[in-house]
Amino acid sequence: MSFRERLDTFLYWILVILMGTMALNVLWQVGSRFILRSPSSFTDELARYLLIWVSLLGASYVTGKKMHLAIDILPSKLEGRKQRNLNVLIHLLVAIFALLAMVWGGIKLVYITLTLHQTSAALNVPLGYVYLVVPLSGLLIIYYSLANLTEKEEEPEEIGKEMM
Repeated sequence: MSFRERLDTFLYWILVILMGTMALNVLWQVGSRFILRSPSSFTDELARYLLIWVSLLGASYVTGKKMHLAIDILPSKLEGRKQRNLNVLIHLLVAIFALLAMVWGGIKLVYITLTLHQTSAALNVPLGYVYLVVPLSGLLIIYYSLANLTEKEEEPEEIGKEMM
């Protein structure tokens, strides 16, 4: 099993666990509010932070699976070398964006929030740990974008198909 396949599997299961946790968390929030008549104080904040992690790690995962959201009007009209050159440009632009906005900006965000000792209101967790997913996802997107450049062009995989 290659490094990429192990990373895909690891990321897949992390996303499954995070989504399951988020579903249970929201279910508890609804149950505690409407059945017990005493809403839980931490569930809203936890759901928000889990959604951030699922969204950004999910974006990384689908980049690796070549299933990210894209407008493909121009690439579908091109053929051969022109299509390959456009795909190289797209992957490089995605990697550059991930490097500048997500990794560099994300590291600055994590550093500032940890330096200022900002914590979440209900969970009392340092916000730097919550925002750590931004540079982490940026690194994963860079890896997948550059790895996609070196692979032969093939159809995108169905999410979870190889995991089942």
